[in-house]
Amino acid sequence: QVQLAESGGGLAQAGGSLRLSCAASGRTLSRYVMAWFRQAPGKEREFVAAIARSGTSTYYADSVKGRFTISRDNNKNTVYLQMNNLKPEDTAVYYCAGDDIIVRSTRASQYDYWGQGTRVTVSS
Repeated sequence: QVQLAESGGGLAQAGGSLRLSCAASGRTLSRYVMAWFRQAPGKEREFVAAIARSGTSTYYADSVKGRFTISRDNNKNTVYLQMNNLKPEDTAVYYCAGDDIIVRSTRASQYDYWGQGTRVTVSS
C-alpha cells in the first residue's frame, strides 16, 4: 500500500498563492493516478484536480481551472498543487488521493488511498 502525506497548507490572503505537496511512501508513485480533493466546513468533499500516472494529462474542476496547477515528480514520489489567485471560497481541508486501478475519475469513492489533509484558509 501507498501512504500519502500532505503539506504546505496555511493562511493566505485573497489573490495570494500556496503550493501543496503530497509525498508518497511505501510504493512507487508512478503506479497511481493522483488527485486533489477539498472539503469545506459543512460541505461534501469535492474534486479539485487529477493527473495521469505519467503526468501527461491533467483535469480540473471548473472552479479552479486557470488558477490551480497539478503536477507530479515520480522520481521524488511527490504530487503538487500550485494554487494561485486564491479566493476565500478556496478555504477548505485539501486531501490528496491515489488509485492504482482507475484511469481517470473525479469521484472520491473511486480513490482507495488518502492522506490526512492539510488546511488552507484564504482571508478576504
